[in-house]
Amino acid sequence: MKKILNADVDHVVEEMLAGYLSAYRRYYKRIGEYNAFTYKGHRKDKVALVIGGGSGHEPLFSGYCGAGLADGVACGNICASPNPELIYETAKAVDQGKGVLFIYGCYAGDNLNFDMAEELCRADGMKTAHVRVWDDCASAPKERITDRRGIAGDVFVIKAAGAACDAGLAFDEVVRIAEKARDNINTIGLATSPGTLPGNDKPTFELPDDEVEFGMGLHGEPGIERTKLKPADELVGRMYAELKAEMNLKEGDEIAVLVNGLGSTPLLELNIVYYDLHRLMAADGLKVYDAEVKTYCTCMEMGGFSITVLKLDEELKRYYDAPCYSPYYAKGELTGAVSEPGDMEEEEETEFDEADVKEAEIVRSKEGELTELNAADARNMLLYIADKIIAGKPYLTEIDSVIGDGDHGIGMAGGMQKAKKKLLRMEDETNAYAVFETAGNAMLMSMGGASGVIFGSLFLAGAKGMKPKEVLTAADLAKMERMSLLAIQERGKAEVGDKTMVDALAPAVEAMEKAASGSLLDMLKAAEEAARQGMEDTKKYVAKFGRAKSLMERAIGHQDAGATSVWLIFQGMREFVEGR
Repeated sequence: MKKILNADVDHVVEEMLAGYLSAYRRYYKRIGEYNAFTYKGHRKDKVALVIGGGSGHEPLFSGYCGAGLADGVACGNICASPNPELIYETAKAVDQGKGVLFIYGCYAGDNLNFDMAEELCRADGMKTAHVRVWDDCASAPKERITDRRGIAGDVFVIKAAGAACDAGLAFDEVVRIAEKARDNINTIGLATSPGTLPGNDKPTFELPDDEVEFGMGLHGEPGIERTKLKPADELVGRMYAELKAEMNLKEGDEIAVLVNGLGSTPLLELNIVYYDLHRLMAADGLKVYDAEVKTYCTCMEMGGFSITVLKLDEELKRYYDAPCYSPYYAKGELTGAVSEPGDMEEEEETEFDEADVKEAEIVRSKEGELTELNAADARNMLLYIADKIIAGKPYLTEIDSVIGDGDHGIGMAGGMQKAKKKLLRMEDETNAYAVFETAGNAMLMSMGGASGVIFGSLFLAGAKGMKPKEVLTAADLAKMERMSLLAIQERGKAEVGDKTMVDALAPAVEAMEKAASGSLLDMLKAAEEAARQGMEDTKKYVAKFGRAKSLMERAIGHQDAGATSVWLIFQGMREFVEGR
């Protein structure tokens, strides 16, 4: 798929956001150097609304910040959640002491990163709450509604919540209105062709030209049925029947409808979809209070559309009708400029660093096998591992593209690049634990997606708060990784057999503990082999987490990308200690 991008696609989000904020600078202000911004004209002395998620779904989320909408937006990497630091800084920028409500789609990475950001906010004394949107009724049965994904229904939830905030409602009331809107919304989508992530040669999934997939997820997650392409009225009829049954729609119900293009479907076709949909709703006696036909929530150039229905009552109608304005979404007459053209602030042009692909200079404290790790050795070992993961980016991307969305290699390489920059400034550090903590923090705050929280914790959780120590033994490393494993499982809830990085990490930690009384090298050899076997074992499992869980049995036979990264990390530790 041809794309209009610059040569270095690693900065596509920064460049996209810089262009957007330059074009609409009368409305928005960037938050420092973060991929986040605020609405300049937001009302004062009210509950603040922060939204966010992965980029590549424009105009979601950046297009729903403005008057009567969100106060701030945190933009993650392509199809990956923003990291906790980014979300936290956005909340700080808009907090007015009345509380901050976060609204985002229900995905593992978003849930983990927004949860951690809320912890940071609360540590600062901020009152927070979140509303996870799970409107994709095809992604899980009703009894597992909290496992459903958030897609175009986000728009209606943001609209209602933004109106409630601007109306000056108390914090608990704003949360109640947002939850009420979320709980009365359902969406189903249909894909006709895949999208392609910037920097990837292959599309997110494959679909023959004469087939469509009902219930396709926004990142290319498999739907509920693949069929031959049929006339529009037959496709719409099938989707309407699913929504009607899911929501128990009946004669006299008042609804708002959103027909959303997924990226490349033209308005001509979207309006035909609504034509067929309206005929069915009218025949059933539904009262269409309002309808929107446009592109609201995309996956790059994915072909297809989604239908969202919001069941209304008098209270929800009041917030639905409230005026709002942003460059991509407006209702009512609230379309005036926030500032006069002559009053606009001059902002410095954003500079983008080149991707760090140059290998670090690695120095070991002695030749041959290392029997322990001083702070300098720990630092150089982590630099070596970072270079190893960065070099393995294409390999990890290829593995993740089979059953995921192909962004694992990009995320891991980016996190390791940030860790390298932090580690290179620690030449005089004498506390070996501080080296691991710094690397983990750098990954946690930069990667986004579920991988940022999980792999950041791999280095961070076992080292944070430990009494300073100049030299680490085999037993120290084993204890540190056990603590990291426990923290990862507590936050992510994964167990062995769930087809995650835990499948490689748990047996590696067990191997370390069994061999901790011996040499450092022998312990790491055992850990490396256990991680490798754990990675191989993921081929037998059905995924319980992440986007691969939608594949069910189709994921069997493919190894997990996160487990592969764990194996590479332990391999790198062994290679450094062995001097090979």
